[in-house]
Amino acid sequence: MRTNLFHIVLLSFFLTLGNLKIYSQENPTKSVSIPVDKQKDSVNLGISDVLKVKDTVKNDSIKKKKPLLEGIVKRKAVDYEKIDQKKKQLTLYNQAELYYKDFELKSGIIVFDYEKNEVYAGRIKDSVGNLSQRPVFKQGTNVIEPDSIRFNTKTKKALVWNSRTEQGEFRVKAEISKRENDSVYFMKNARFTTSENIEDPEYYFLARKIKFVPGKKVVSGLTNMVIADVPTPLGLPFAYFPMSEKAVSGFIIPTFGDTRQRGYFLQNGGYYFALSDYYDLAVLGDYYTNGSYALRFESSYAQRYRFNGRVNIRFENQIFSEKGFPDYSKSRQYNIQWSHSQDPKASPNSRFSASVNMGSSQYFRQSLNQMNIGSSMNNNLSSSVSYSRTFQTVPQVNMSITATHSQNTNSEQIDMTLPTFQASVDRIYPFAPKNGTKKGILKNINFQYNIRGENRIRTTDSLFFKSEMFRDSKNGFQHSIPISTNFKVFKYFSVTTSTNYNEVWYFKTIEKAYNPLTNNVETKDVNGFDAFRTYNFNASIGTTIYGTFNFGEDKKIQAIRHVMRPGVSYGYTPSFERYYDTYALDATGTTYADYTRFENGIFGAPGKSYSNNIGMSLSNTFEAKVRDKDETKTEPKKVMLLNNLNFSTSYNIAADSLPWSPMRITGGTNLFNDKLNLNFGTTLDPYAIDNSGRRIQKYNIDNGGSLFRMTSANVTVNYALASSELSNTSSTVNQTEMNGGRPDDLFGRGVDLSDQRQSMFDKDKKEEKDKKETEFYSLTIPWDLRLAYSLTFSNNNRENKIVGNSLMLSGNIDVTPRWKMGFSSGYDFVNKGVTFTQLRFERDLLSWRMDFNWMPIGIYSSWGFFIGIKSSVLSDIKWDKRSLPDRRLR
Repeated sequence: MRTNLFHIVLLSFFLTLGNLKIYSQENPTKSVSIPVDKQKDSVNLGISDVLKVKDTVKNDSIKKKKPLLEGIVKRKAVDYEKIDQKKKQLTLYNQAELYYKDFELKSGIIVFDYEKNEVYAGRIKDSVGNLSQRPVFKQGTNVIEPDSIRFNTKTKKALVWNSRTEQGEFRVKAEISKRENDSVYFMKNARFTTSENIEDPEYYFLARKIKFVPGKKVVSGLTNMVIADVPTPLGLPFAYFPMSEKAVSGFIIPTFGDTRQRGYFLQNGGYYFALSDYYDLAVLGDYYTNGSYALRFESSYAQRYRFNGRVNIRFENQIFSEKGFPDYSKSRQYNIQWSHSQDPKASPNSRFSASVNMGSSQYFRQSLNQMNIGSSMNNNLSSSVSYSRTFQTVPQVNMSITATHSQNTNSEQIDMTLPTFQASVDRIYPFAPKNGTKKGILKNINFQYNIRGENRIRTTDSLFFKSEMFRDSKNGFQHSIPISTNFKVFKYFSVTTSTNYNEVWYFKTIEKAYNPLTNNVETKDVNGFDAFRTYNFNASIGTTIYGTFNFGEDKKIQAIRHVMRPGVSYGYTPSFERYYDTYALDATGTTYADYTRFENGIFGAPGKSYSNNIGMSLSNTFEAKVRDKDETKTEPKKVMLLNNLNFSTSYNIAADSLPWSPMRITGGTNLFNDKLNLNFGTTLDPYAIDNSGRRIQKYNIDNGGSLFRMTSANVTVNYALASSELSNTSSTVNQTEMNGGRPDDLFGRGVDLSDQRQSMFDKDKKEEKDKKETEFYSLTIPWDLRLAYSLTFSNNNRENKIVGNSLMLSGNIDVTPRWKMGFSSGYDFVNKGVTFTQLRFERDLLSWRMDFNWMPIGIYSSWGFFIGIKSSVLSDIKWDKRSLPDRRLR
């Protein structure tokens, strides 16, 4: 009653006023008479008359007031939701969420003043008095996590305290942030970093004033770098950071350093061109004060579901020492790399691919910008560019055009085919039924047609791409028509017979003749079309024999399975003497020699002697059935003992001496869950040799020796161990492998001076590494070890000598979650010396990376230290110091 007293009194007051009558003076008005005959009866009005009556009430001239809310408000809170209609405010408390228009807001407390179009959000105290539930403001792709925020939903302006936001790789925290509109922010005392922990970063840049345009740029005033909360003198009066989500063009800051042989240098500086969404271009260069310089052009391109590729062009003008000094030298090195792959779905009937790695033979050994030991130890560079197409005809036709390149970096010899053309018609079975299986000799008879054309070039490094390179090129076409059939005999024997017709076209042949003026035999080229034709016949018979040796189910080894595949082959090739001529060896004219004008051809020459050869081979595999250690499993597991054990030899019926060829024995197996790969081979010769080392027509056993004379033998062992299966795998293709080196680090890990963000820590294992960091680390130390052993024995001329005996080792170990060590080394037991050795140390500093590489011995002896920020945005912030190896020794 007491609470409602004010309302009762007010109600009584209004009820009293409602019963009063109000009187006033009225002015007299003149009456107007209306004639009765002119007035219509309202009862007799028709529907048409009613429609004609106009409304005398005019439209309201007062504008309607717009609603306070311009959209649907979605809200949620744990403790309470309060709406104050008088203050026009909505209050949400504890785990509050507000969704209005295009923004989302989550916080401890949210106050929405929908009359002023303002939103307030902040933290609340938990049970122990700590502030928690920091606001999370999201509008579009922009996310801000401040301590508190004040936001106008109409003007889009905001005032934020201790805001936290992420833009690309940057994380920004500012004491006070002011938002002018959707695209401009102003910040005071802001720090930005690439560290994942914005509250306690390893480093950050402190800027007093910042203008921030999301997704575009950050412009700051006085900025200095802070490391571990310690201010450093490193600073800038102003700074500009691009924040575009798309690639943008810009300068690449070079690295400064000095060398003893070439002076001071600026390295890996240049410009990046963001040409389009499909391809780009980076132009980099080095300059040394003694005049040396280098240029590099790097481009990547891709189009989804069609193709992707990468191009690297490198050139270096190298000057060693200073002009006038005795050790002065000058050289030019270059390298071209191109990789292109096509998506199979882009064109099912045609395919284009490229893998090019060509250039100076000494590029990877002399390069100023490559510390890639694995690449420098590679003795061969190879390239291939090919286009193939399948014509869906009956029969099907396959065609390909290929250009290849092979380069020996030691001899500097280059072999190229520009181009190679190949075409083939699919196999035709003229006697096979249209429906049903093909059985028997006649139904399995098939033939096809193949053609191959080549233009082969052999040159050297110094003549590459010069006119002399094409002068001695060789070319020709080879046609072949193979005819074959296969059938069964005695149910278990498979017989295959074939004959091959071969025709070769050359456009250049030779002619040999004795020149009495020079007293020498001279060979001259004869231009013009010429051809030869050959044929041969082959037959083979083979079968498969299975044998099982059972030892009992109660044994650990329950059974051993032996599979034998014996085979006998026969080959006949007649003599083609009609393609041979004779020439005089001296002026007497009594001594002659035979030759064929096709002997320098790229597809060989017809043989003069006929061959009537019988070949014999036997392949074996051994597999064991072993009781599983897991007693819950009822089935035994299969273990491969020998993947292969092969014997092969041949006997030439037409030979007048030494008809038996040496027996070749090869074998291999994988042990310890395929971690150890073992391969071996040996050659056994049944014939003896004389004092000069030539084979004689006398069996070795008849010459006082054993049944066979071992002429050579080799063993290779590769063993890989790791603490887990994951740490022993790698799915990425590194630059060393693209350069032609090994994909692993058995010959050391390469260092690319143009991009040193490469790490020993595998990023693909980040989740597993994070999981291990929470455990007692000393119990689960990740490590891996690779071992390669090679032994070669030679006894061709009774030397009985081991010509090769080497061991290579490489390994890595995570000493702590963020310390990794690695090594690569080996020992040559023949030369009694340590082979290439590299020691690697790396420290993961969260946002930073530090590594140290040391090659202590050998011609590659050098060291290098690097520390820098991992992020690509700030990759120019680094310190790099190294001593380069003396390339004159190579």
